[in-house]
Amino acid sequence: MIYTLTTNPAVDLNVISNSIQPGVVNRTFSPIYTANGKGINVSFVLKHFGVDSHILGFFGGFTGRYIVEESEKKGVHVIPVWVDDTTRINIFLNDGEKEFKFVNEGALVTRQQENEMLELIQNLEDMTYLTVNGSLSKGMDEEFYERLMKVCKQKKVKVILDISSNKLKELMRYQPYLIKPNDEEIQSIFGIAMRNETDIINVLHNLYEEGAQNILLTLGDRGSYFYNGRNIYFTSAQPVKLLSSACAGDSALAAFLSIWIFEQEKLEDALKLSAATGANVAESNAIGDLKKVEQYIKNIKVRKVE
Repeated sequence: MIYTLTTNPAVDLNVISNSIQPGVVNRTFSPIYTANGKGINVSFVLKHFGVDSHILGFFGGFTGRYIVEESEKKGVHVIPVWVDDTTRINIFLNDGEKEFKFVNEGALVTRQQENEMLELIQNLEDMTYLTVNGSLSKGMDEEFYERLMKVCKQKKVKVILDISSNKLKELMRYQPYLIKPNDEEIQSIFGIAMRNETDIINVLHNLYEEGAQNILLTLGDRGSYFYNGRNIYFTSAQPVKLLSSACAGDSALAAFLSIWIFEQEKLEDALKLSAATGANVAESNAIGDLKKVEQYIKNIKVRKVE
């Protein structure tokens, strides 16, 4: 069974405004409230593509209950660790040209609640894969990642990491099954600027040598690269008008996993589905309906780099 862990979930409010002016009432329209959090998005998109998973996370207050209830309505089971604080609300506002992101720090998670989560994971007998997504919540120390990886190593769980933490560099020694950094994270975490494809190839080789078994490197509207220690592939991007980038990366990862985890010989299909899904989500509020994915797949090209 695939489990997704979101340490800092949120209720996302996506709204549109014709303009934003200081000192006046700015009217918004088309509000969309969604249960959110990076691992939660992964579970939702996996479900869309017919793959079951369970959600793990820290939840609190009326917003935490809303996320759990909405997830269950979608047919995705949630195993929550409840906290005393209130799960955050994030706001994504589009003025027709630009996107503005207002992201809060999240609910307070105590060391006792961290321990509760780790014990829960330790006792899950059907966990084969665990995706770890997003930021840590307020009160959590980055040492949590280290403790989590030790539990997963003991259980022989295959871990997929999609985190922006500087701790990622240290976690490579646990040989994560897959990591999904983007270009900004490569710069901030590893201190490497990628100016051209030669730089990208070198980065992929370095990440593999550091311990990552597989790497999916995303570059937004410039496409993505995948390396499995044998071959490097480049996948083109589908041009779209950006509405909200909030869920695009998580959705692209989920689409990739929905094929690749089960049939690695269909790698190119997985990469095309990933690119098409990310593009369709980027032009939507929240995850959207994913109705253009099949159309976009026809436009995506995969090139073997080496």
